[in-house]
Amino acid sequence: MSDNKQSSLQVLADQLAQQQAEIQQQKKQLDQRKAELERLQHQWQADWQKLVDKLSAVAQMTVSEAKQELIKQVEHDLQEEIAVRIKQAEEEIKQTADEKARQILVDAMVHGATDYLAEYTVSTIKLPSQDIKGRIIGREGKNLRAFERATGVEIEMDESNILSLSSFDPVRREIARRAMLRLIKDSRIQPERIEEVVNKVKQEVDKIILEAGQELCHTVKVYNLPLDLVKMLGRYKFRFSYGQSMITHTIEETKIGVSIAGEVGADEQMVRLACLLHDIGKVVTEDEGSHVQLGVDLLRKYNLPEVVINAVAEHHEDKPFSSDVSRIVWIADAISGGRPGARYEPHEGYLKRMTKIEEVAKSFRGVVEAVAYQAGRDLRVLVKPSEVSDAELTVLVHKIAQKLQQEADYVGQIKVTGIREVRAVAVAK
Repeated sequence: MSDNKQSSLQVLADQLAQQQAEIQQQKKQLDQRKAELERLQHQWQADWQKLVDKLSAVAQMTVSEAKQELIKQVEHDLQEEIAVRIKQAEEEIKQTADEKARQILVDAMVHGATDYLAEYTVSTIKLPSQDIKGRIIGREGKNLRAFERATGVEIEMDESNILSLSSFDPVRREIARRAMLRLIKDSRIQPERIEEVVNKVKQEVDKIILEAGQELCHTVKVYNLPLDLVKMLGRYKFRFSYGQSMITHTIEETKIGVSIAGEVGADEQMVRLACLLHDIGKVVTEDEGSHVQLGVDLLRKYNLPEVVINAVAEHHEDKPFSSDVSRIVWIADAISGGRPGARYEPHEGYLKRMTKIEEVAKSFRGVVEAVAYQAGRDLRVLVKPSEVSDAELTVLVHKIAQKLQQEADYVGQIKVTGIREVRAVAVAK
């Protein structure tokens, strides 16, 4: 039994030795094959380098240069096809953008459209009776002349008891309208009473202007502006640009601008504020200059945001647009002012002409008030009796007429009438 076990172990040992020998032989073969592969690899690399060197020598360029040349050749072959595809893409984008832009503008115009009431240079009042009409005129027209002198408006009456107040200045006309309604209600119509009522109404204008400014700000949803700036905006109530009410224009433009801003993702609050203030320079009367520069200077005084100031400075394209807010304000202004019926240009020229005529007369010493009537054909000048005598009045009127002929830029005749009135007043106690 022991001999059999030893015999089996010997067999296994022989088999193991044989396997080890085979493994050693296989390993030797693998090492030989590996060495052969490495030799072949080195040979292949050497042959490849020779081929590359030969091709480089024939082509007279390096591998890198050859790659660049190949890329250029491919680009050249595909250039026409690329150009066609780029053009197609540009046309598609342009068409889509144009359609989207038209849709945004149309939607904004519909959203911002407001009703327009034509505003001219005449206010009318229906008189209750012929008796009131007679009191307004007064003995030999004394009351009528006193009212015209105090208010700076021209009064016309017809047989149907319609009284017309005519003036190029809407502030004067509104003061005259309110004063006349108060005098009609009071029925005490005489020169002294007329002056008293007119002066009181003039004092009320500031309150009217403030209320108009507050209402405008509330309508366009702009709050917390400085009070003085709100008062300036209230002057829009009495200001017209090319015959277009500035309040109506501002409300419409703001609605359009905010609608566009919402569509394109701009800052709606800045657009709202810039649209409200873009024409603020038109109601600045204390300084001289273009309404754009006057508006910029005023807004800087109140430390308004720079993007809003830039929008005001750029809304007539005096400067390149610096932001989307400026572009939107310009577009909204053009839409509101350019639509049919919104404006009529003769009114602006008429306003400038009438103002110029009055300013020329007021430049002379002793002139208290100057009022232009009949579209500038009739100028009435009220002087201080203490500074201008009867003899000097004739000379003064002649000088005013000469200066108007040189500076007024007016075609036609201008009749200049000087008024010197002396009054004595005593109070019984």
